[in-house]
Amino acid sequence: MTARSRFSAFLLLFFVALFACSGGLSAGLLVGMNASSLFPALSPAIEPTLPAAASQAASPAPPTPTPSPVPLPSVSDASDPEASLIALYRNASPAVVNITTRILRRDFFFGVVPESGSGSGFVWDAQGHIVTNYHVIEDASSIDVSFGEDLIFEAEVVGVDPPNDLAVLRVPELPSGVQPLPLGDSGALEVGQMVVAIGNPFGQFQRTLTFGVISALNRTIEVQNERVLRGIIQTDAAINRGNSGGPLLDLQGRVIGITTAIYSPTGANAGIGLVIPINTAKRVVPVLIAEGRYRHPWLGIENLGYAITPNLAHVLDLPVTQGLLIARVYPHSPAALAGVRGATREIYLGNRRVLIGGDILTAINGHPLKSWEDLNAYLEENTRVGQTVTLEILRGDQQLEIAVVVGEAP
Repeated sequence: MTARSRFSAFLLLFFVALFACSGGLSAGLLVGMNASSLFPALSPAIEPTLPAAASQAASPAPPTPTPSPVPLPSVSDASDPEASLIALYRNASPAVVNITTRILRRDFFFGVVPESGSGSGFVWDAQGHIVTNYHVIEDASSIDVSFGEDLIFEAEVVGVDPPNDLAVLRVPELPSGVQPLPLGDSGALEVGQMVVAIGNPFGQFQRTLTFGVISALNRTIEVQNERVLRGIIQTDAAINRGNSGGPLLDLQGRVIGITTAIYSPTGANAGIGLVIPINTAKRVVPVLIAEGRYRHPWLGIENLGYAITPNLAHVLDLPVTQGLLIARVYPHSPAALAGVRGATREIYLGNRRVLIGGDILTAINGHPLKSWEDLNAYLEENTRVGQTVTLEILRGDQQLEIAVVVGEAP
């Protein structure tokens, strides 16, 4: 065998080995990703069709016509997870919008200085309503909603709810083919469930998809101006500035939450994204569309007292070891009008002044209370302004039930 023949044989063996190794490497990567733990088993691979020139070289028969593209499976088709994710994105992304705001602020010399901001949102209904975060459009003098490809509409504000960080906008029309996103049930979520976020990070990268899992549920966080957001979904799907107001979707393409904030020491994504549950939006958004604002329930005793602990009960010689000791009642509030009483005297425990002698609230509508947050959350999530609730009260040795008509928070 000549040297040239030996070299040709070596090249042939080299490429055969390389091809085999590449198959082994691909398999190794798939195992390393533990794909079986993320998705159901993948469908058998489809062999690619050879190009027409190669087909002719292999056989004198006419070239095989190029097949039409195979339609993507439905979003719920788990037999091909990658194609399902592509289908989800194609179905959902047209309804995700980029929101650009213009804000006029005054500088040190009282001159007007324009500033711009950006965020995300999504189509709520066929009437052109767009849901986003309140903080995205707060103080905006003008708001533009972009559907991409130079499809930009000036939007009007329909209603806002700062405590829940929600806002509803409206555009004059929806582009052809854009459909509202279907809504899921955030009350049925589980930690570990896979989710997808679509938004516009940094206001530049429109309709970016990121993938992750639900890391935790029912977080309570305090945001700006002492606002408290309850029932928050935590996810590790990448969320950055500009994603605010965009949808978090389950793998069926249903909206299960609205991205609102991140927890990060640097301001960039750190794997802790915070999301408003869609069930909150389903309760609030229809009211914003109909009335322009959401009236929050109020009794007039919230946070005006002490959460009873066994230690406090022992020191004050209280008849119960849990409940809410009411110190003050707002004058003319629903609780005051119903006869709920505040403290009658004060004592000092060390350097701390404690107001005592008031009613002890142990339950609302049969729901036991251990903290003021328990009361606040129950009122917000389970009552409406004008509804009558029953407060279970301890007053000295008396067990009372007091009916209170819920008022609107001032």
